Amino acid sequence: MTEDIFFKDPIFLWLLLFFPIIIVWYFFTSNKSQALLKISSIKGFKGKSNLFLKNLRFLPSIFRVLALILIVLAIARPQSVDVSTRTKTNKGIDIVMAIDISSSMLAQDLKPNRLSSLKRVASAFIDDRISDRIGLVVYAGESYTKTPITSDRGIVKKSLEEITYQKIIDDGTAIGMGLATSVNRLKDSPAKSKVIILLTDGVNNSGFIDPKIATELAVEYGIKTYTIGLGSNGNARAPVGILPNGKFKYGVTKVEIDEELLKTIANSTGGLYFRATDNKKLQEIYQEINKLEKTEIQEFKYYNYDEKYRKLIFLAIGFIFLEWFLKSTFLKSFV
Repeated sequence: MTEDIFFKDPIFLWLLLFFPIIIVWYFFTSNKSQALLKISSIKGFKGKSNLFLKNLRFLPSIFRVLALILIVLAIARPQSVDVSTRTKTNKGIDIVMAIDISSSMLAQDLKPNRLSSLKRVASAFIDDRISDRIGLVVYAGESYTKTPITSDRGIVKKSLEEITYQKIIDDGTAIGMGLATSVNRLKDSPAKSKVIILLTDGVNNSGFIDPKIATELAVEYGIKTYTIGLGSNGNARAPVGILPNGKFKYGVTKVEIDEELLKTIANSTGGLYFRATDNKKLQEIYQEINKLEKTEIQEFKYYNYDEKYRKLIFLAIGFIFLEWFLKSTFLKSFV
């Protein structure tokens, strides 16, 4: 893995432009500074000349230039940085999703049916609530907590996927009980913001808790409630009975949603009422709620700088030492 290295003071890198000029200047001046001795014959010097050392006479100058280049690079402060990010949630939200699981949720005006469409959209909503705690309440003629409030989105999504129409609770639509059970899950929550998303596709026709009483409880505990009426306008193909083989018999039924009640619940608690008539509208509603209920998150970035100039300085010192060593020993006669 390669490191990204940058210079803290890159202005000093302009000094490198002078080195070609210095090298050219040194080349011409070194030739002129050499003394010339004219002799008639070199027979007497045969075998005495060391061509190898003569060819190395430029090494000290090369080492000096390399040392100066390294010093310039060191002055420019080469660095690498490791950035780590931490997030801190200042205002977490506790959310309970109250889901109607009466037989009418198997109506096919949403594809493949209302319940399956809801589960798909709600799952995406859960994915977006990274820093919040979420719980599930299901209701039909009665209500119960499917999943207590938790920050483990995996558990919530698994429980959501397991939701089906079941005969273990009475059929019907007990909006008051679904809302009251949701309030009970949130009333002792330490979160600053508490929200219920209540979805139904019918009218309140079951349960022993009046929806108005449940609404007053939500107001008392400061719990905002968004309500969603699910179903197309007019008629829909929905279960109308049970066949001898235990499967549902489908027929065309009129879609009836108590919108006035849902609006009252939402307005009284500071929430909003939405009507989802198809898959796309349902998805848009949950996206809108996701935008309305934002969690405040602070992001902290920590920068760990690693200075690289020390290695360059040590290399420069090494070249300076080599220059001195060669001039003091092997190339002493060429200085």
